[in-house]
Amino acid sequence: MITVHVWNAAGKTLDAIAADQLMARRDELFAADNVLWIDLNKPTEAEERLVFQEFYGIHSLSLEDVTRLRREPEAAPHLPKVEEFPDYLFVVVNPLAPAIHHAVDESDHDEPALTQLSAVITQNLLITHHYAPLECINAVQAYLRRHETQMVRGPDYLFHLVLDYTVDEFVPVLDALETTLDELELRIIDRPEPSVFRRLLRLKRVIFVLRKTLIAEREVLVRLARGEFELVDERETVYYRNVYDHLVRFTELIESSREMVSDLMQTYLSAQANHLNQIMKVLTMISTVVLPMTLIAGVYGMNFEVLIPDQKSPAGFFIALGLMLATGVVAWAYFWWKRWF
Repeated sequence: MITVHVWNAAGKTLDAIAADQLMARRDELFAADNVLWIDLNKPTEAEERLVFQEFYGIHSLSLEDVTRLRREPEAAPHLPKVEEFPDYLFVVVNPLAPAIHHAVDESDHDEPALTQLSAVITQNLLITHHYAPLECINAVQAYLRRHETQMVRGPDYLFHLVLDYTVDEFVPVLDALETTLDELELRIIDRPEPSVFRRLLRLKRVIFVLRKTLIAEREVLVRLARGEFELVDERETVYYRNVYDHLVRFTELIESSREMVSDLMQTYLSAQANHLNQIMKVLTMISTVVLPMTLIAGVYGMNFEVLIPDQKSPAGFFIALGLMLATGVVAWAYFWWKRWF
């Protein structure tokens, strides 16, 4: 689906036009001072060809990165990057996928935590492309409906809004990760079960993906924030710098989560080893108590009548049981004296 927003500089209005009018009104849309935002949400191959080849041609390498998830559905999203071409700026970022909350809250969820958002930025055109519905795009569109005149600031400002909402979406996820890890810590201390360890492994995978993405996006933001590209106006760099500051803080938080999940895995292994030691101690104590009884039973079961006292006495059986009980009591008393239980 293609959504087109146009800031009409002559009428000072924000208009929405149909996708089939793009080619017919191409020259008008590219008129000076107009600002155009084209968003492709789950586009078909024909829609991609219309926007990226017929309406505004981009380099074949950029088009290859844009359409990667359609061509390779099982592939991971392209890592964040920014590339400058003679007439446009190409940016790839990884917003959170809708399934990210399930990946944090559920132990048997294997859907991707991230998706891909590609953007083409020119002097008066912003093209965004994604195969999954994104809250950041919906949020910016809702913002423009309330503040139409903000679109006059250009595609670089619009893309800053998209990045800002994209980064802010990490806040509830990082909070959920911290809460989940705290809960798992209590479960590990109370009762270290294999299901807890499997949950930790899945969370570690999610945290690794988020950390790698945040670090890569931080590098993209630092390039956009320091005025390296002509298509990013100098007055907008301060806004990109603000987004960069958020990313730096979130990267530190995800590092803390990564360290915590590693510590919890070590704690789980230690708790399991301690639990196994407790089991082995109990079994050893039982074996130690039963061993003298087995010895007595074995001696009385031998066929040497002269050497074994009271074998023919009516009280012999009870004497043997008494000896067994006495050795058991002595063994338990020794364990208690040593504070082994």
